[in-house]
Amino acid sequence: MPSPDASKAPQDAIRRELYLLTLYRILEAALLCLVLFSPVGALMGEPRHALLGRAVAVAYLAAAVILFATGRRGAIRTQALYGAVVDVAAAALAMHALPDSSAGIAMMVLFNVGAAAFLLPMRLGLGVAAMASAALAGEYLWSLLGDNAATRPLAEALMFAVSYMAVATLTTLLGRQMQASEALAERRGSQVANLAEVNELIIRRMRTGVLLVDGSGEIKLANEAAMLQLGGFAEGRRDLLLAAPQLASRLKQWRENGDANAQPLQLAPDLPEVLPRFARLLAEGDQALVFLDDTSQVARRAESLTLATLGRFSASLAHEIRNPLAAISYATQLLEESREIPEADRRLLEIIYQQTLRMNGIVENVLGLARRERARPEHVELAGFVQHFVEDYRTSHPLNDDHLDASAPAGTVDVMVDRRQLQQVVTVLVHNALVYGRMPGEPARVGIRAYADEHGNPVLDVTDRGPGIPETVAEQLFRPFFTTSGEGTGLGLYIARELCQANQASLDFVPVPGGGACFRIRLPGIRAIATA
Repeated sequence: MPSPDASKAPQDAIRRELYLLTLYRILEAALLCLVLFSPVGALMGEPRHALLGRAVAVAYLAAAVILFATGRRGAIRTQALYGAVVDVAAAALAMHALPDSSAGIAMMVLFNVGAAAFLLPMRLGLGVAAMASAALAGEYLWSLLGDNAATRPLAEALMFAVSYMAVATLTTLLGRQMQASEALAERRGSQVANLAEVNELIIRRMRTGVLLVDGSGEIKLANEAAMLQLGGFAEGRRDLLLAAPQLASRLKQWRENGDANAQPLQLAPDLPEVLPRFARLLAEGDQALVFLDDTSQVARRAESLTLATLGRFSASLAHEIRNPLAAISYATQLLEESREIPEADRRLLEIIYQQTLRMNGIVENVLGLARRERARPEHVELAGFVQHFVEDYRTSHPLNDDHLDASAPAGTVDVMVDRRQLQQVVTVLVHNALVYGRMPGEPARVGIRAYADEHGNPVLDVTDRGPGIPETVAEQLFRPFFTTSGEGTGLGLYIARELCQANQASLDFVPVPGGGACFRIRLPGIRAIATA
């Protein structure tokens, strides 16, 4: 890939180099005027053509000033090319007018040629060098033919011509390399700036609060999460001791002995507790980074790890538990068929059988954490599903005095859902309602209702007429292993919500005015799936 030329390089750096070249040109013109218009010129030798020399000096100075004034506005390549033409023409005329100073003038032009080649592409840079070499040759022939004698040997003119070509080549290559390096540095700088902005955005949007505190306790930086966790800090308090005295005390303790108190803190009323962590920004510096971890998020992460570990463990343990349970259940059923078993022992066998069923249910619930099977949505007519569910449930689960009713609109309520998983979710909700949703000494009254809400979205409610659920308990209903019963595992509602989420549905608890409880499933309709 070719290196970028001057037009592609960073404009500010190239224009600065052009500015320095125009200043040097003014210096050259001023020195030429000094030689021709002051007594100092006598030390340089008598001019061959004084009038020509003075005219060239004045014209060159005027052109240098004009090029300096327009160098900041015009095109860089055009300015460099025009300046090179002026330099070479003025140098050739001045060398003819001042033969004793011709070597010095030719030497000064060497810098102009190199600088012009630095600012121009290689083709134009070598063209400037060739033009300067041709000007030297032309001035040599002019002196030889006009005065019948050359003031310097031909070898000197040839050496200057070779020097112009060599310097132009080297400076062109150097210019291309420097311009490519500057362009690369500019791109890298832009990338670093963008990366810094991204890092700042990430830190600002992190859920973990981050503070940068110096040795005097002043807060230098704080992300959005930290400002929310500090509460009053948003009012402009930059001193950590004023914003969060307890946190400042923990930081001081950590700085003094390197140990941090592992107990959570509540930095502001009505805000969750945080667990502070500290780290030095630099090994020898006094600035410290303070990380404020929300304890609720830490608990959720620990809970997720626990569930993942339990899922892997339960998968390997399933056969070890279920096989003995199946053997015990089968043996119990065979014993119950024996006519030699007394009635008192039959009662014990019944207890054994019931407990094996309970143990098998617990294993099934735990295995549900490990399975996490992908949902296979299909078209389900919700009203018909509710009616069939109630009939199947009554057949397989004797209700005795309990009541389980279904209600649905006259029309159809179409949904896209995994029928088997929806069956599992509704079974859990109905079972919980029959067990816990009853008034003491009264039969349970459970209803399943399918309908479309005001937006046309399908909804399924499972309600009971029991004592209701306290608010403190309702907040933890869907947490795994949370139960108010000594016989439950606390996994039923958790698995039910997970299955709903796998089907793009939601499961929520809705308090019922006047007593009772309602668990509401909001399902995706046919239109929602089609437009997703």
